[in-house]
Amino acid sequence: MTLALPPQTTPATAAPPSAGLRATARVVARTDADGTTRLPVLDGDGPFALRRVRAHGGPARVCVVGAMSAPLGGDRLAIEVTAEAGSALHVTAAAATVALPGRTGAPAHYDVRLTVGEGARLDWLPEPLISAAGSDLRMTTTVELAATARLVLREEQVLGRSGEPTGALRSRLTVRRAGRTLLDQETAYGPGAPGWDTSAVLGGHRAIGQLLVVGPEFADGPAPVRLLGATGDQPHRGRPSGDRPLDARGVLAPLAGPGALATAVAPDALRLRRLLDEAARGLGG
Repeated sequence: MTLALPPQTTPATAAPPSAGLRATARVVARTDADGTTRLPVLDGDGPFALRRVRAHGGPARVCVVGAMSAPLGGDRLAIEVTAEAGSALHVTAAAATVALPGRTGAPAHYDVRLTVGEGARLDWLPEPLISAAGSDLRMTTTVELAATARLVLREEQVLGRSGEPTGALRSRLTVRRAGRTLLDQETAYGPGAPGWDTSAVLGGHRAIGQLLVVGPEFADGPAPVRLLGATGDQPHRGRPSGDRPLDARGVLAPLAGPGALATAVAPDALRLRRLLDEAARGLGG
């Protein structure tokens, strides 16, 4: 009698490292018969926990709360926000978003998609995005506006946490109004982006941001060009130029359409926010 040997088993191969998290959060604002804005869709996902904030009149309010560390390398994250016709929605965040390196070395992707209907208003006012050392993030913000929609959008980016170099950050903002492109810009900072820290780009600053306001009120005339921070944060006189502390500076300028864009650079997030708040006051945003 011949005994059959048990079949040879192939050693199990190690499971490949995680390809990263996939998550999409969704918010929809809609007006009811009495003109009050409701939130029929408020779906968090992955690192995005969405919290309804009590509002006493005015727009519906949502706060994005981070439920876990993200984005990490390899993650593909998205937030989709729709303010339907006639609605008013105000979206903020509880804390800054920190882009971190992942296990695979692959870049993370973070996409924000905003849609604003006729006569609707959306305030998109998140906290800063921090690009930590070793991270690699590709971020896109895409906005679709109806002809009578109003948008207030703030974007702040901080390159590196305290005392560390920045990661790689590539960001694109595209805004279309009534099907036509109003703004399309792309920036790149950190490793692999030539010249980003030269005097022609950031000149040593580590916080950059912008405030975009679009609305039919600009059809009556463009916003005037203004320098931001012209009366504060001045370098100390008498020091050699190489020893002068960095100052915060920005400019508010009209777009080729019904809107205005404030762009600013600063040594840190606090001074950057002050400049963007100054721009918001000037625009009534």
